[in-house]
Amino acid sequence: MRTFSIVTRINIALACIVTLALSTMMVSYWLSDKADSDAHAVNVAGSLRMQSYRLAWLTLQQDVTKLQRANEQFASSWQHPVFQRFLHQPDILQKYQSAFQHWQQLAPALESGAVPPAELEAGLAEQVRLLDELVLVIQQDAEQKVKAFRSVQVIAVMATILLSIIVMYWLKVMVEEPLKELIRGARRIAQGDFTHRITPQHQDELGMLATSFNKMNTAIGYMYGNLEKRVEEQTAELTQTNTTLKFLYNTAQRISEHTSEYQDFSEIISQLRSITGLADIELCLFTEQGNQPYLQIHADSLADPCAAENCGDCLTETLSRQQCQVHNFVLQRERHKYGVLVVRLNASEKMLLWQQQLVMAIADQLALALSLKSEEEQVRRLALMQERTVIARELHDSLAQALSYLKIQVTRLNKAINKDDRLVMQDVSAELKSGLDAAYRQLRELLTTFRLKVDGAGLLSALQTTVSQLSEQSGLQIRLDYQLANVPLAPHEEIHLLQIIREASQNAVHHSQGQNLTISLQQDGQKYILLAVEDDGVGIPDKAEKLNHYGLAIIQERSKHLAGEISIRRRPEGGTGVYFRFLPEYLQQPKTA
Repeated sequence: MRTFSIVTRINIALACIVTLALSTMMVSYWLSDKADSDAHAVNVAGSLRMQSYRLAWLTLQQDVTKLQRANEQFASSWQHPVFQRFLHQPDILQKYQSAFQHWQQLAPALESGAVPPAELEAGLAEQVRLLDELVLVIQQDAEQKVKAFRSVQVIAVMATILLSIIVMYWLKVMVEEPLKELIRGARRIAQGDFTHRITPQHQDELGMLATSFNKMNTAIGYMYGNLEKRVEEQTAELTQTNTTLKFLYNTAQRISEHTSEYQDFSEIISQLRSITGLADIELCLFTEQGNQPYLQIHADSLADPCAAENCGDCLTETLSRQQCQVHNFVLQRERHKYGVLVVRLNASEKMLLWQQQLVMAIADQLALALSLKSEEEQVRRLALMQERTVIARELHDSLAQALSYLKIQVTRLNKAINKDDRLVMQDVSAELKSGLDAAYRQLRELLTTFRLKVDGAGLLSALQTTVSQLSEQSGLQIRLDYQLANVPLAPHEEIHLLQIIREASQNAVHHSQGQNLTISLQQDGQKYILLAVEDDGVGIPDKAEKLNHYGLAIIQERSKHLAGEISIRRRPEGGTGVYFRFLPEYLQQPKTA
């Protein structure tokens, strides 16, 4: 059975409506055209009766001229063109011929004028009767045409109403109800119901749309289900990634904030096991030359048949065994190997990519922590050796020379005792007492120097403490002019500046014999740090290095550490000035390799 599409059906319905309208208009036009001259025909036929009476009256009046003209007019009326369209109708043609023939019989008598009045009246009455019948037939024909026109109009209206009802019902059944069903289905989908299906009622465009709608609903439901599953998977992955990143951040923060201890490594391994879900993780640390680990950290305290007897073998052993799989992640930084991170799995298990990446990242972090720890220990060793060198140099330049001087005086004393030379013994005794006093004074200065430090309060606080100590030890009026509050000095720069100021101030206290001492620290227009230690004493002698050579040597050496320029000279207005100039580290250009 052929099925028409909705568009075709709509076109057919429109064609039917247009055809009905055109047919109605054409029939109406045809009927109106046929009835166009009916009224005229009735008038002309009716006028024949009036003319018949007129002829009879003119006959009685014996007015020949008017009677002749009336006869001509009456004959012309019988031949009027309006009667031609009715002559093809038998009933009208019969009435017309009967009336016309009766007039032809009556006309000669009227023309002769010899017809008795009674006979003339009877003939006219008959003629009028025949004309009335003709007019009646023409009137009935006109009325019949009007009735036909009305019938056509009524039939057209009824047909239009019926066709409209049929089209509206068809649109409701074929279009409206399927569209409502599609709208209900769309709303069900909007509410999240992807199980709803639409039953196609007809094999047309809407039926195809319903079928496509069902397929689309099925596809969307499948995609939505997969999307929910993927969202859950992505959420789980993001949660895992967030946990991993947080763990890496905390590990890096712990390493950067303080030197990692071995108990920190144990906590890191435990957290790594918890995040990755890997049950057997072991950290083995060993020295570069050693073949046995000095520390083994197990994430699982249970005995494991896969545990390695020698952790150092993890660097060369294979990744699989008969009973389990072994993954080794070497802790290496700058070609130095600090240990290995071992992950053991059952033969049926598989290490995921994100687990490998996380374990590898933790291995790098642990290698960095061990590298920083090693570097810090090396810095401590170098600092300790440097301080020991400083102490040895200070002792050599002060106490060692004083003791050597006392040793010489003891030799003189022994010779004087052997010779019993009392004058020499008294002189040597005075020298020994002066030497011992000087050695004791130098020892106290060394102890004070060794205790000197710059704590968290900064260089200004250390300088104020030094000025307070020197003021108590001497009668000098010491003034501190510190203008480096906005300059970020490095720790070693603060230490060297403090030692230079300390040595220069000690020299002024012991040798200047002045009343005032000024310590000035400021920054010039070229961003150089300027230090000036000035007194108003007797002034430095020409050969000052022979009198206090170890103190001046300390000042010279400290200035070299800061790559600065130092000058010690007599002031024109009296006294001695120690002037030091250097560029701070934060303004120095980085050295190229």
